[in-house]
Amino acid sequence: MKAVFEMEGRDIPLAQLKPVQARDINFSKNPGFLKIKASVKVVGLIEPLAVHPSTDEGVYLILDGYLRFRACQELGVVAVPCLVYKSNQAYTYNKNVNPLTAPQEIRMLRKSLETIDESRIASTFGLKSILHRLAPHLTKSLHPDVVKAFEQDVLSKACALELATVVPESQLEILAEMKSINNFSPSFCRSLIVQTPMAKRVKRKRLRRPWAEDENRRRDMMTRLQHVDKEHEFYSNLYRQYSADLLKVSFYVRKLITTPRIEAYLQSKHPEILAQFSEIVMNAPT
Repeated sequence: MKAVFEMEGRDIPLAQLKPVQARDINFSKNPGFLKIKASVKVVGLIEPLAVHPSTDEGVYLILDGYLRFRACQELGVVAVPCLVYKSNQAYTYNKNVNPLTAPQEIRMLRKSLETIDESRIASTFGLKSILHRLAPHLTKSLHPDVVKAFEQDVLSKACALELATVVPESQLEILAEMKSINNFSPSFCRSLIVQTPMAKRVKRKRLRRPWAEDENRRRDMMTRLQHVDKEHEFYSNLYRQYSADLLKVSFYVRKLITTPRIEAYLQSKHPEILAQFSEIVMNAPT
């Protein structure tokens, strides 16, 4: 099985981990590091580090996760979960990560607020508050039907921002036009807004420059087009990514069933799910 997955998951003492190279970061002020440290302190390390064996016996070089490593060091963590690759050439999975869309993040945070205190969620992210991430000002300027389409991922955040430049009645008309031909692209949205009379525009809201007139955006688009021929790398690395994800899932599940409160809840309410989680951990690929 090891030959197929080309990696294994295991807990490794921090003393055996070594960064490939030190990074020039002010760890007392860097916001990204402080957020990671706050998250590890509140919920523990969830995302495993990616490492590979060094030429030095018993030492592993960190391919991905240096900030997590430093956060664990400062918090006195003894050992951390790691994905151990056979060599550093195997490390490619970060490029395949799909980040949350803006509506997905908003829904996730709102759902969390139903059961978790806002200050606790904010502290997990190393923030004073998360209210600004719920896009309150954006949704207030949109028609309820447009807000619904945005929250259901029908409209992207780029479209929502564009629609906020016209009055709610025009937003509804533009949304209906987009639905009629099933085109929800930002470029089509902008083309409809350009046709909107100035009397129906929102004051102090400026339209973004059209793509054809924005040199930076046009250059960025051309750069992306030039890299299309390199996308075959995604397919050659896809199986390795799935393998890494499978190992990550086992780490996540183990974190759940080894948390006393969660384990007790599952045991009393959903014993069959707890049994399935335990089986996943026991049969995780190594």
